Amino acid sequence: MEVGVLSMRYAKAMIEYAQEKGVEDRLYNEFFILSHSFRTQPGLREALDNPVISMKDKLVLVCTAADGDGKSSREFIRFITLVLRNRREGYLQFISLMYLDLYRKLKHIGVGKLITAVRVDKETENRIRSAAAHILHAQMELETVIDPSIEGGFIFDINDYRLDASIATQLKRVKQQFIDKNRRIV
Repeated sequence: MEVGVLSMRYAKAMIEYAQEKGVEDRLYNEFFILSHSFRTQPGLREALDNPVISMKDKLVLVCTAADGDGKSSREFIRFITLVLRNRREGYLQFISLMYLDLYRKLKHIGVGKLITAVRVDKETENRIRSAAAHILHAQMELETVIDPSIEGGFIFDINDYRLDASIATQLKRVKQQFIDKNRRIV
């Protein structure tokens, strides 16, 4: 079965169940932290794919990755147990990402990423968040990333759109214009 179809089925079932129980916000936080753990710790996925590790140890591992030292919700534990029992742990990263997407659509939450060369103060960050929220008519989750390689300016990703006003990109465009112009001359 295709990864996207399977992940969507599990995530859809989970969000419907969470809505019935009224715990979709708590599960969102757990899946958000779990997806972050998958991104930052590649060994997590390797451990889940390892057939030597028992199902109980994998459950403890996933719950620790989702909550750290905190206590996982009963619904989250039941869901992870279901995934592990059906031997779908290889899809868990994609299931968590699908759950996040479904939750954001349900709650009208937009996702933005601001990439700058230097740190942005909180006031500017809040203005950007509120302006984007006003345009999208939704709440905004804004992630800020510092990337000195853009040399200045900013790159703003919002949902599926990108506004690139970085110095590095503008220099590349100017360089390409000179190259194109010199080709016509020669």
